[in-house]
Amino acid sequence: MAKVVVHVTMSLDGFMAGPRASVESPMGEGGLRLHEWVFNASDGGPDGEVMRELSAATRAVVLGRRTFDVGVGVWEDTPFPAPSFVVTHERRPPMPMKSATFTFVDDGLASAVRQARAVAGEGNVVVMGADVTQQALRAGLVDEIDLQLAPVLLGDGLRLFDHLGRCRVELQRIRVIESPYVTHLRYRVMTPSS
Repeated sequence: MAKVVVHVTMSLDGFMAGPRASVESPMGEGGLRLHEWVFNASDGGPDGEVMRELSAATRAVVLGRRTFDVGVGVWEDTPFPAPSFVVTHERRPPMPMKSATFTFVDDGLASAVRQARAVAGEGNVVVMGADVTQQALRAGLVDEIDLQLAPVLLGDGLRLFDHLGRCRVELQRIRVIESPYVTHLRYRVMTPSS
């Protein structure tokens, strides 16, 4: 069965985007600094290895409507060449792109994850977006957190782990890879509970 993996880059102070993220500035003010490792991944090394591994394992994506709205213009495609399921309250027809299709799921996150797992086979379902990640953690739907910790303090913006309420998640660190641009951390989710 497919693993559900949160894959995200975060600043040392917990932000996955800078302040005032919008369609015009998808990563917010100063947020592009978080992704310097991605821009340098083509040089090979540990960052390139992580990107190749991520691309090879990703077979489906679940993302929120806000992430879709700010990202689709930048990607000009699905975020990975894999079926992508957008959690939304709006009923919309599927949106075919060059590499795959965006399917808009208006009956909740659990339905989007179920559909993504069905098409992912033995690959991974990557979860994108702060709100969808928080919902998935609260619902106990996440198997792993693949966190890229950037040596940046943004001071403000969109936090990854806000709004978890009384949800307590136990993690087991299963990998650490260092590079000059980021520290790659992977955690297995052990005991999600509310």
